Amino acid sequence: MATEFVNKIHPEYPEMIYEALDALQQKEGSNKSSISKYIESKYGNLNDAHSKLLTYHLDRMKQTGELIFLKNNYIKPGPDAPPKRGRGRPPKPKTTFPQGTEIAAPKPRGRPKKDPNAPPTPKKPKPTIAPSDLAPVSKTGRPRGRPRKIRPQPAQNGLE
Repeated sequence: MATEFVNKIHPEYPEMIYEALDALQQKEGSNKSSISKYIESKYGNLNDAHSKLLTYHLDRMKQTGELIFLKNNYIKPGPDAPPKRGRGRPPKPKTTFPQGTEIAAPKPRGRPKKDPNAPPTPKKPKPTIAPSDLAPVSKTGRPRGRPRKIRPQPAQNGLE
């Protein structure tokens, strides 16, 4: 098992960000550049990726609700601030019933099932078709629907 050596020259970035917000004490919050300048002035020996790390941690803290981003400034949420709501539609509130109330079963969905004990229904007899009912003629004397295509008669080998 390998042991990792962690260089503790400065605290973690979220701690430094909170410290910078407390020290700057701006009413409307502090922007990223002022937070960065404070951290650089207090902990001078930061690595080259300081700006990327600061941006990453500020975004992550904003996403988790640890910081509020308002008008390009970062603010610590107050104790009365509402919790950050996730994406999507919020769930419906659960209704609570008094103790001892029986809840009726919900109405079943879909087509009701057949009764296995019911006698089978008799099949309907097919009606007999009278010859006069075979091809009903409309009022205009034409059959229903689109007329059929007429094939052209092939020309015979003579001149027309």
